[in-house]
Amino acid sequence: MPAETSQTLDRGLTVLELLADAPDGLSITELAAALGVSRTVVYRLVNTLELHRLVRRDSEGRARLGLAVLHYSRRVQPTLRDAALPVLRSLAEDTGATAHLTVADGEEALAIAVIEPSWTDFHVSYRMGSRHALDQGAAGKAILAGRRKPDPAGRPFVITSGELQAGAQGVSSPVLGVPGVEASIGVVVLGKLDRDFVGPRVARAAVEVAKRLA
Repeated sequence: MPAETSQTLDRGLTVLELLADAPDGLSITELAAALGVSRTVVYRLVNTLELHRLVRRDSEGRARLGLAVLHYSRRVQPTLRDAALPVLRSLAEDTGATAHLTVADGEEALAIAVIEPSWTDFHVSYRMGSRHALDQGAAGKAILAGRRKPDPAGRPFVITSGELQAGAQGVSSPVLGVPGVEASIGVVVLGKLDRDFVGPRVARAAVEVAKRLA
């Protein structure tokens, strides 16, 4: 026997999911069509979500995610770190490179966990809390790649060289399949790295983190 659920709550959460995938926002009519309900029902849903600052409406009346979503997303960061730290430690030790967990924060990539290898003489010092544009560096580019449909013929990781620090190479893979999470797992190293080994190892680490969060 299926568990009892709240239809109204389910619709409200669906509204948030739809808006999360619509950077230009959605009109009441568009939301009603997507939900298969009347405009009156959507008005009530949006008004309620607005009261909690989870949704806002722009000057044209299009609904967008509200600022309260950012507040809740920041509260999720400790959970992400807890899930990722054992994986990052293993990744850093296996590759001899500095491993990191990075999340999307607006239009920036934000490092929220960093683990350095214990056995190497030299490694990149990558500070937790470091920020950079999403379209620069492997970590941000992997997050952007995760927003697009996966290419079955493509590799599941991104490699960059010298984009954030001269002489540094980065390899990152998106954390996929976790609703509401836009993140990547990656490593950064000065000099050359074995892409054939490190790339797949980073991709496996991202999959492991996703499983821990599922």
